[in-house]
Amino acid sequence: MHRSSHILLVAGLLLAGAAQAKTCALTIASTDQMQFDQSELKVAADCTTVELTLKHTGQLPATAMGHNWVLTETSAMRSVALAGMNAGVGANYVKPGDERVIAATPVIGGGASTRISFSTAKLAKGGDYSFFCSFPGHWSVMKGKLVFG
Repeated sequence: MHRSSHILLVAGLLLAGAAQAKTCALTIASTDQMQFDQSELKVAADCTTVELTLKHTGQLPATAMGHNWVLTETSAMRSVALAGMNAGVGANYVKPGDERVIAATPVIGGGASTRISFSTAKLAKGGDYSFFCSFPGHWSVMKGKLVFG
């Protein structure tokens, strides 16, 4: 193999590897007024991993006004939220092992932030996905859409 062919082969392999894995970063904030600062988050179709940062810009502690970020198919949102409420604070209001949950952060209080990474393998381009806070009573108003594609 000629040196130039070898260099092209290595460059091609590096580009192929780079095309296969792409991490996309998202940041969303929550408040003491039970709101997210965004009602829609967009993830490009070529993203293989999402790194999501949740910030709580309020001042109240997690026990009084805690927030998390949970992602499910929209059709499962209500039942996942209710199951999470029953799971309790020790489980961050997310039922352990619930396969309907695509991703979830821990519950945080005012002034805190948390970061999670999740694969987009469970997301379908054009699918109907919602994110919400599963702290009891929050999910009906603290919610939004995640658009993949």
